[in-house]
This record gives sequence, C-alpha cells and structure tokens, in this order.
Amino acid sequence: MKKINFAFIALAFLFILPLAGQVTPKTTGVKRAESINGLTLKASYETVPGDPLKTRIYTLSNGLKVYMSVYKDAPRIQTLIAVKAGSKNDPKDATGLAHYLEHMLFKGTDKYGSLDYSKEAPLLKKVEDLYEVYRKTKDPVQRKKIYHEIDSVSGEAAKFAIANEYDKMTAAIGCEGTNAFTSFEQTCYVNDIPANQLENFLTIEAERFRNPVMRIFHTELEAVYEEKNMSLDSDQDKVWDGLFSGLFVNHTYGTQTTIGTIDHLKNPSITEIRKYYKANYVPNNMAIIMAGDFDPDKTIEMIEAKFGSMQKAEVPVFSFAPETPIAKPIVKEVFGPEAEGVSMGFRFAGASSADADMLKVISKILYNRKAGMLDLNLNQKQLLVSSAAFDYLLKDYSCLFLNGDPKEGQSLDEVKNLLLGQLEELKKGNFPDWMLQAIINQMKLDKIRRLQDNGGRAYEMLGAFVKGINWKKQVEEVDALSKITKAQVIEFAKKNFGENYVVVYKRTGQDKNVQKVEKPEITPVEVNRDKQSPFLTAIVNSNPSPIQPVFADYEKDILKLKLKNGVSLNYTPNKEDATFNLYYVFNMGSKTDPMYPLAIKYLKFLGTSDYTPEQMAQEFYKIGCSFDVFSGDDRIYVSLSGLTENFEKGLKLFEHLLSNAKPQEESWKGLVNNILKDREDGKLDKDVILYNALVNYGKYGAVNPFTSILGEEKLKSIKPEELTSLIKKLEGYDHRVLYYGNLNGEVLKAQLEKYHPMAATQPVPPLKNYEVNTGGNNVYVVDFDMKQAEI
Repeated sequence: MKKINFAFIALAFLFILPLAGQVTPKTTGVKRAESINGLTLKASYETVPGDPLKTRIYTLSNGLKVYMSVYKDAPRIQTLIAVKAGSKNDPKDATGLAHYLEHMLFKGTDKYGSLDYSKEAPLLKKVEDLYEVYRKTKDPVQRKKIYHEIDSVSGEAAKFAIANEYDKMTAAIGCEGTNAFTSFEQTCYVNDIPANQLENFLTIEAERFRNPVMRIFHTELEAVYEEKNMSLDSDQDKVWDGLFSGLFVNHTYGTQTTIGTIDHLKNPSITEIRKYYKANYVPNNMAIIMAGDFDPDKTIEMIEAKFGSMQKAEVPVFSFAPETPIAKPIVKEVFGPEAEGVSMGFRFAGASSADADMLKVISKILYNRKAGMLDLNLNQKQLLVSSAAFDYLLKDYSCLFLNGDPKEGQSLDEVKNLLLGQLEELKKGNFPDWMLQAIINQMKLDKIRRLQDNGGRAYEMLGAFVKGINWKKQVEEVDALSKITKAQVIEFAKKNFGENYVVVYKRTGQDKNVQKVEKPEITPVEVNRDKQSPFLTAIVNSNPSPIQPVFADYEKDILKLKLKNGVSLNYTPNKEDATFNLYYVFNMGSKTDPMYPLAIKYLKFLGTSDYTPEQMAQEFYKIGCSFDVFSGDDRIYVSLSGLTENFEKGLKLFEHLLSNAKPQEESWKGLVNNILKDREDGKLDKDVILYNALVNYGKYGAVNPFTSILGEEKLKSIKPEELTSLIKKLEGYDHRVLYYGNLNGEVLKAQLEKYHPMAATQPVPPLKNYEVNTGGNNVYVVDFDMKQAEI
C-alpha cells in the first residue's frame, strides 16, 4: 500500500546533503548468480550487520561498484551513476574539464544522437583539431579566423546530429529528475526511474558511457558560459571562492573552480576532455547506486551483462602538496550588490579522520536550528539577524564554517567577534552536559527520516563511495560519535580554534574586478529535432510489463476521527519507523490579516512563565522533538515532529507554549528591527526582486500579496501583547489536525483531547482576494548590477 504522509501534504521540505565515504565492509554474505545469456557472473556482494539500509555492495570483475538498497514504498528507483573524479582532478592548464564533460554525456554516442555517424565523425575530428590550433594561437585576428572555420565546420557536422535523444529516451521510459552535477571530487548522473523500466534504463546508460561523442560542442559552450556568468554574478559564489582560496593555497579545492577559469573556457580542448574521460571514466573508478523497488539478484545480473564489458584501467593517482598551518587570520573582501555578511572557515583533516568526526558533533553544538550555542546566544537573543555553523567534509580535507548577518548599524567586525566569542565559550565548555546525548538522539532521528526516501538512501551511499569511507564505519557512525565526551570537545576546541582561520567580509558595493565571459559569434545550427535513431526507436517501442497501480483509498487508508472540541483529526499510520508528524492546519494567513505572519514569526522567540525562550528550545531538543510554525497567504501550519516515544511530552510542551506564550518587549523590538533590515536586504537581492516582487507585480499589479505588509510605523506601534493574544486565540478558530505516526488512533485521540481541548468554534475570517492582472501581454524589466539577464 502506498502510504499517505501528511508531512508532504502539509509542507514540502527539501534536505539532503550526502554523508561521507567509500567502502571495504566486512563480508557477511556472499551471493553468486549462475549466468545470464550464457555469461558467467562473478559479482559477490558485501553487507554490514545492523545496516538499516540493508545495503548490498557488489564489485564486478572489472572493478565497478554497485550499491543497492531495496525500499518498496513506491514502484520507482532512485539511481545515481557516480564517477570518482571532479574538478579537483582537472588539469591545471585546462580547468573546467570535468564539468564540461558532464554536459557532453547528454549528447549521445555513435549509436544515438546521429543520423549517420560515419559521415559525422570526420567533421567532428576536424572540429577537434581546429580547437587545438585555436587554443594555441595568440594572434586575435588569426583566432577569429580559426573560430569562424570552427563555426562553419560545426554547422556542417550538426546536419547529422539529432538533438536531445538522451532526454527523449529518459522521458519515454518515465524518468524523473534527470540531471547531473559536478563538484570537487565527483561527477554524478541522476535519474529517478519507474521500476518496470530498469532494463531499458541500464541499456541506455551502458551505451551512454560506452563511447560518448563530443558533438554540438561549440554551441554547448554557450550554456557553460552562462553558468560561468551566473557564478560571477553570485555574491555567495564569490564568498565561497574566497573561503576556499584562503584555506587551500596548494590543493585544487582552492586553486581552481568547478566551472573553470575564463581563459580556459575561452580556449576549450576536446582532446583534453577525451583524455580526462579515458583516464577517469573507467569501471574501477565508478559506481552504480540504486535505492527503491527492485529485485537485487536479477538487477545485478542485468548490470553485469550490460556493464561487464567496460575495461578496467589504472586510475591516475591524485596527489597534492600538503597545506601549511594558518598562523594568523587570512582576511578577504568581496563586493556585490547584495546584503553584507561575514563568513569564516577553519581547515582540518579529511572525511575519514578523527577530526571530521569531531566536527560533526561540534557543528551541532554550535548550531542545530533549535538549541545550539549560536541558536540561543546569538539568534534567539537577536544579537545578529542570523548566524549558522556547519561542517563540510571532503576526502582530503574538512572544514568548519561559520557565518553571520549584521543588524542595522552593526559592523562586520562586530559580527566576526560575536562568532569568535561563541568559539571561546565552546573552549570553556559553556554548553549543557545533556547536549551531546541530545545531538546523538537527533542524528538517529535524522537518519531514520533519510531512510523514508529513496533519495536519502541513494545519496548516503554516494557519499560513502566518493569520500572513501568504509561502509561499516558509515553504518556505525552515530554509535562512534556517541563516545565523544565533553572533555574531548573542549580539548579539541582549545587546540584547533585560534587565529588559524579565513574570514571573508561580504560588502555591499560595486565589484570593480568582476569580468564577463564574452560569447563568440555562433551561427545557429539545425539539429534534426524531428528525427530519431534506431537506438531510440528500439527503446520507445519496447514493451515492459506495466506497473499495476495501487491507489490510495482515502476512506480506508485515512482514519477520520472527531475530537470532543469538534476538531477533525485525519490519521494515517506510520508502519516503517517510530517517528511522527503532527500538523494543525488553519485556512487563514496573511490574506486574512497581515498580523498573523508576525505573530507566527514572533512565537519562535517566546517562552512562558515556566520556561525562558532559551529553556523552551532546550526542552524540545532534549526529547528529540521539533516544533515549527509557518504562515503563507492562505494557510497557517503549526507542526510538531519527533520520536513517538516522546509524543506526549512534546505535545504537552507544544500546547503549553501555544496557550501560555509570554510577551517580551525587547524580543519584539529586536524582531521589528530585523524585519526592517530583512526588507532592506531584500531590495538588494535579485532573487527577491525577480521571483517575489516582480512576479507579484506582473500577476496582480501594484496591490499584491508581496506589498500587502505592515509599514514601519505600524510595526513599531504594535504591542507584543497583541501578538501573543492572536497566538492564544488561534486554536479557537476552525482547523483540522493531521497526524502521521504509529500511535493507536484512540490513544492519539485521547492525548489530543487532553492537551488540545480548546473548542474550535470561531469561523475562519474571510481571505482578501487580489485581482489578477489580465491586461494583455507585458514585459517587465528591472535594472540590477549584474553581468547577465535572468528571466
């Protein structure tokens, strides 16, 4: 049965950063298939006891790794095909190769993407040779002449090309999320596939990696140039590059970027890209990762049959000069139109090290979005608009990053000193003794939640492969971290957090050093979009067994109850793990009253007569529960989630806060100042301007949801008691309760009636509707200091 998860009905949350590491786990089970089509199979698999993913790790005879985690929640499979090579492996004189090759893996092979490869191939070879002449030529006049010839020959070659055949095939078999990405040490190809199309998918991918053809190369340069220009326009990318160039003077993490330098982009080399492909895209440097609904025994047979012919080869050894210790702060400044901020970084040993394990814990002590030191000491007290800390683990080195955004009138040095001050408090051990166990509990809960999603499973395996962490260590990660003591944290902090950091000041202002990649003149090409290769035809005409749909029966799958106070309770059981999600949903929001979003935002800064705001956050964190509040245009969601064993404790605390929120004048003044600062920062943020302000203006005109907010004078006149009164009255309005968990329905009903007793007798106030602008076709333009246009 397909489960109905109210967590996804009520709100869409996106997470997922891959965890760490690669694999040589202890073998506890070995399975050998007999044969398929006469091919004797040699793949055995390894497992790790206690692995909640029940991961099988196969190694084919050619070295190809295959990770499998069966999860039959839906008839789909998340697939990742990973190459353990990224931008750190780019040649020093040809950066951006890994990323460009990623683009070219969508262009086809000699079997698809071409009307007649025998006629196309000589033209493609000529284009390749011309690029080698072009990149070695310095004279501008000669370069222009050569590029004109490249453009001309490319146009002739394009007459044989069939555009987007890979995309057509994946669409035909029902793939979703087809994509790829390149980072420091990996290139990964992504597809979410229907379970019944597995063989077709493997056929497509095996062909894709067999012999990629570098066709439509020079027109693809336009896309890469645009990505480069977007990064040059991104203030955050500038900060990121500043941090890494300061932390890594020798390593390619800091000496080159994933997209590549402007000079290298202007002088691309198909020959160098081929060399990169042949050196790194070999089976003993790759992994196929799958999570979802499939038979692993049959699947490994198909994989061996289709990928077993790939030839193993020696992979170039990546080497680098070790970084020297940072003796004093390295200070960098970047400029751009967006809001100011401070980012800091400390460098440590790589993902498999004891340093990395300690950073996983320390980052959560500092910042866990609920009760960390930055959460309570800086964010809750509104000493900064916001601050955060996080670990960033790579194979060769790891980092701890901290960042902070200033309040109005606050200098960036003040922000830096507040962040450093929390590290000093860490050295003194000024965090609660219970914090370490609470962090471990939260890590366990986070891991449980990742198992509920094919993507979460797949990306955990991906991280394991790429970063070289033993799978047994990955499985036992949380248990290992639970052995870290407070004394060890203090000792580590004293030893490692001093003057050895990089700080980047992001200042608002004109970036006088910014460049733009000027695109050469490229003649549009005809690429036979209405044609198709025999390979594509065979895929489209294949007829796999159809998936038998299982439809949710809302009458049977959702238990519908009524609380004594008249509130509707919709309940669906969680049959997978011991976690829950609870939502109170109100059909009201900013379109009802612009005060509601303020009250909802204010709630996060409040305590009660029994708990200070800091104590309230700590109490929730102790029991592994989280509450959240969200107000949109026409919905308010008040939610509680966590471990079922602590549901009653969490519900009691949750309702206590809603019913007894205590107004605080200083926290309200701080919030008002931060709201006003956030509005000013929004005027400097191109995404806010385009996707919020301009979109609303285009749809509704001058009076729209984005502009229907309370002005500065009104904000400052509001009494905090007005907002807490709104919060306390909220549950008296008509609403419904959604629950996904494993409590018995009657037990759940009884606990809700005990702690959520207020009668919901007040009708929801009417929503304010905005008139949609139907005045014909219009184009709206906003001037912004950037090198390209966004639409």
